[in-house]
Amino acid sequence: MKAVLVTLLAVLALAAPAQAQEASLPDIEDEVMCVECGTVLSVSNSPVAMQERQFIRDQIAAGKTKDQIMAALVDEYGEEILADPGTGGFNVTLWVVPILAAFAALAAIFFAVRTWRGRGPTAEPELPPPLSAEDARRLDAELSR
Repeated sequence: MKAVLVTLLAVLALAAPAQAQEASLPDIEDEVMCVECGTVLSVSNSPVAMQERQFIRDQIAAGKTKDQIMAALVDEYGEEILADPGTGGFNVTLWVVPILAAFAALAAIFFAVRTWRGRGPTAEPELPPPLSAEDARRLDAELSR
């Protein structure tokens, strides 16, 4: 088991530099934006896009890796050249807002259940006192008319 793990680690260690060395224009174009028109470099035909492609070709010809070329592009054109610049840290919108929404929903459910449980069965309304003999006679006289 230990030998298999060591062999696997050795294969991965040798494969990683080989993958890092591969750099091609189509591969990089899909991850880079045209700074003039704001579209992915692979679909842009602006003059600046042509300059960016030539810059990438020159970097590939110089034998640089994909990571080195991406870093050189950022140095040359700025962070906005990356199609996916990443968040670079903790994104408030992605984490805090959903958590606060969940807490608000739980609080609303808690107070709704508490209110519903606090209501007991409704009491029967009190009946008026029975009519006196005099009132009963007057009511019968009025209704018989």
